[in-house]
Amino acid sequence: MSDEEVALLPDTPYNLWVRGDLDDYVDAPEGSRVEVIGGKVVVSPPPGLPHNSIAGDINYALVRAHVLQPGFIWRTDNGTGMSLVGVGDGYVPDLMAIDQDVYLAARRSGVRMLVPDQVEMVVEVTSYSNAKNDREPTGERRGKNKWNGYARAEIPYYLLVDRSPKVAKSILYTIPDQALGAYLHQEAWEFGETIHLPDPFDIEIDTAEWKPWDD
Repeated sequence: MSDEEVALLPDTPYNLWVRGDLDDYVDAPEGSRVEVIGGKVVVSPPPGLPHNSIAGDINYALVRAHVLQPGFIWRTDNGTGMSLVGVGDGYVPDLMAIDQDVYLAARRSGVRMLVPDQVEMVVEVTSYSNAKNDREPTGERRGKNKWNGYARAEIPYYLLVDRSPKVAKSILYTIPDQALGAYLHQEAWEFGETIHLPDPFDIEIDTAEWKPWDD
């Protein structure tokens, strides 16, 4: 959406997004993901199987641990929006990990979207068309993407799976600095290596089938 189109909106993109009205003003194919990133409206095409299968593997590892490991308190969600209160952005992460008590409370209260205080970890899997929105930004994009937003919202863990052939690795970002809008620590695994998520998750994720996107 161009700056001219945004100027014609009856309210800010974020306020419209929170109310669930932004889609009415965006001409996007069915199944597209509409988000507000750095205050701008961003429309992403529906992801394909290579993308979704990776998110599914991570989801499976978390669900399996929830079922098989006594005391594993984490539930998962995909497709629900996260309103970054105070940041003015609205994202739809590929996956979120949420404390089961928090998850059930949100479900029973009937909320339409979550807020950062309810989320322990977010997962984003890059696609060719929008990878720059998920990665640690450089240059003119510094301070304006989801990596910054998640850090400003103090999401404790951000797992980024970068499918670019030039990267082909998973990066776990931790220690968010709200003032800087940046994560201060990271750990990375090449595709094919087993990811070990530290406490409070303490699980392993098999990446043997993960492949970068085709050039």
